[in-house]
Amino acid sequence: MTQAQADLEQAWAGNVPSHWRWSRNKELLAESLSVSSEGTEELLSVSHLTGISPRSVKNVTMTVAESLDGYRLVDAGDLVINTMWAWMGALGVSRQAGIVSPAYGVYRPRPNAAFCPGFYDYLYRSTPYVMEMTRLSRGIWSSRLRIYPDVFLSMAVPVPPLKEQRAITDYLDRETSRIDTLIEEQQRLIEMLRERQAAAISSAVARGLDEGVALKDSGLPGAGPVPRHWDVVPLRYTITFQEGPGIMAADFRDDGIPLLRVSSVRTARSTLEGCNYLDPNEVDRRWSHFRVDLGDLLISASASMGTVSEVTDETAGAVPYTGIIRIKPGRMCKEFIRWFVVSGEFIDQVDSLKTGSTIQHFGPTHLAQMRVALPPIDEQLRIASYLDGEAAKISRLIAESERLIELSRERRDALITAAVTGQIDVREAA
Repeated sequence: MTQAQADLEQAWAGNVPSHWRWSRNKELLAESLSVSSEGTEELLSVSHLTGISPRSVKNVTMTVAESLDGYRLVDAGDLVINTMWAWMGALGVSRQAGIVSPAYGVYRPRPNAAFCPGFYDYLYRSTPYVMEMTRLSRGIWSSRLRIYPDVFLSMAVPVPPLKEQRAITDYLDRETSRIDTLIEEQQRLIEMLRERQAAAISSAVARGLDEGVALKDSGLPGAGPVPRHWDVVPLRYTITFQEGPGIMAADFRDDGIPLLRVSSVRTARSTLEGCNYLDPNEVDRRWSHFRVDLGDLLISASASMGTVSEVTDETAGAVPYTGIIRIKPGRMCKEFIRWFVVSGEFIDQVDSLKTGSTIQHFGPTHLAQMRVALPPIDEQLRIASYLDGEAAKISRLIAESERLIELSRERRDALITAAVTGQIDVREAA
């Protein structure tokens, strides 16, 4: 073995079969600089999750340039690398022709090269090869690393016999398809469980738990009848709502009074996770009326509402970025309001009050116009206890599915790595 071959093998973090040869990418690929003259070709997206696919089938929010002329042409079988995100695995071999941003690298297989597109799509996106590209990328910060053409083309790459490349591709297509199907089934199960929870919340909050009770028209937008013995009252009679302060990053300090961020209120009980800090003197001067007390409730005022978080001993005295709910004594208990403000009835009212508005959050003006169907206190507590139990069961099932998805993805990555480094004899696995 020559020193050059030894250097190449050392660059690849794994042992490959002795009958595979080592090469450099430049012996298999050449950079293609061809560009579109009119920009009418299919625009392709480059993702670390799905590789190369038509942008038209992706849920992409980034704005497309008005003119796509000058974008790089891609042929089926070309390798495309997002130069700025290669360290995340944003690359792949394209299955179709199209165009990509001029900032991307396009590499075309050399004539007669032992290059099976499917095999190298798996190999280049495998965890060890992405890690090697990350190591060789250049940049001051990890989020700004770039893999440049001269570096990529000089990288070591294993080259199995072409027949074996095709066999490995067929094997991985078959096995990863099975894993992907399992992941999709679990994702659908999670979606179904969340829908079931939302339905349980809306049913209990709007109609209670007792069957056969007399009903009356609620008069609430999007809501049906409610039990006759419930009171329909303005929400402002039961709670006060205060929007969080408009604090800028320039106000942040290394220590002082905690500023609770969205990450702090993702669970039922608030924490200091991800918080920033404020100067105590500035808090006293400008934001003292935003400091929260034990038992206050915190809620995001965005259009997509989720968990309502209670202020704890850990977070009492902090200033929240989020909205603050305080219960007025006598008519509503905090256990019930926590479920009401994440129910479909609450969200329907918010949406109806925002009709025609481009603002994607709600505030005191909206809440002042809202109403709530209010059971007696003892029934509120019974409803809240029931929903706590249902939510706990569903959360456990969701956690199990999420863990199975995580394990499946780990197995998928390990399987690909093993196959593209020759650790699986695909002849026996077929």
